[in-house]
Parts: sequence; C-alpha cells; structure tokens
Amino acid sequence: MFIQTEATPNPEVLKFLPGRDVMGEGSRDFRNVDEAAASPLATDLFDIEGVTRVFFGPDFLTVGKHPGAAWAHLKAPILAAIMDHFTSGRPLFEDAGAAGGHAETAYEGDTAQVVAEIKELLDTRIRPAVAQDGGDILFDRFEPDTGVVWLNMRGACSGCPSSSATLKAGVENMLKHYVPEVTRVEQAL
Repeated sequence: MFIQTEATPNPEVLKFLPGRDVMGEGSRDFRNVDEAAASPLATDLFDIEGVTRVFFGPDFLTVGKHPGAAWAHLKAPILAAIMDHFTSGRPLFEDAGAAGGHAETAYEGDTAQVVAEIKELLDTRIRPAVAQDGGDILFDRFEPDTGVVWLNMRGACSGCPSSSATLKAGVENMLKHYVPEVTRVEQAL
C-alpha cells in the first residue's frame, strides 16, 4: 500500500491519500480524543503525541498537529497507523451508525428552495475545490429573515489562516451571485 501526502494551505494540517476510499461519501471531523472513540483509526492517530485533529474525507484524511510539533517527527508514525489500519481490515467505525451527520432543520416553501440552491452550489462547485486542499465545507443553516448562511469549515480548513478569506471572498461571493436571497456567509462554530 502506497500512501501519498500533500501539503494543505494550513501549515498545521497534512493531507494523506491512501489510494482507496476512506469515508466513500460524506466526511467526519474529530476535534479531540473523546470524539475519536467512534473510530479505531482516529483513536490510533490521536495516540500519536502531537496530533490534535483528524478528519476523514471521501478518499483522503487530514491530520492536524500541535504548532510546536514537527511534521518530520510525526509523518512516519501517522503513515504507519494509516497503513496498519487499512491492511488489518478493521472497520473505520466501531458502530455502523457512528459515521456521523446531524439532524437537519426542515425548511418549507420558498426557503426550502433557497436552501436547496445553496446546497447544490456547495456540493457541485465549492466542496470539490475545498476537498482538494484537504477540507470540507458543510451547510449548517440559513436564516431567511437576514439572508445569512452559516457553514461549517472542517478538516484542513478548520483553523486555517486563509479559511476566512476563502469563506468571504470565494464562497460568499459565489452564493450571493447565484442565490440573491443570500446577503452574508458566516462560519458556524
């Protein structure tokens, strides 16, 4: 098994491409060791000193490190943990229902149409570009009275110095252009 690595715009995050599906569809962000308990691979990665965050994408994963840790010391044990996991045949999640997701707000009428347009743009134009940098951006909610769209930045995008520029200059401009009801984009916490 050959695992490629790629730098991301976030210097504290490295992208790992194992050459096979990781999540297949969707993504999952682990911000701490407690959240990682749902996944043997995430748990193994958090066991490596200096690892602060793990993100699973469709065919990649990203690992975040503490600013004081050096990739030169972390890369080999991370690669070993990923290789051990995929060659062992263990499942990505202990419980089939642990793959994640959260309940979505139900929108009705014109608002439902606006939300569908926002999600379509995110899925077809924005998320693929963000995934190239080792991250993901997910719809959180839309406030129809103010026109504000709330999005979650995940993976390499979370905490990235350029993520606010991406959100405002790229995502907000595109959404406002194609969906006139959108007035502003904000990052959900």
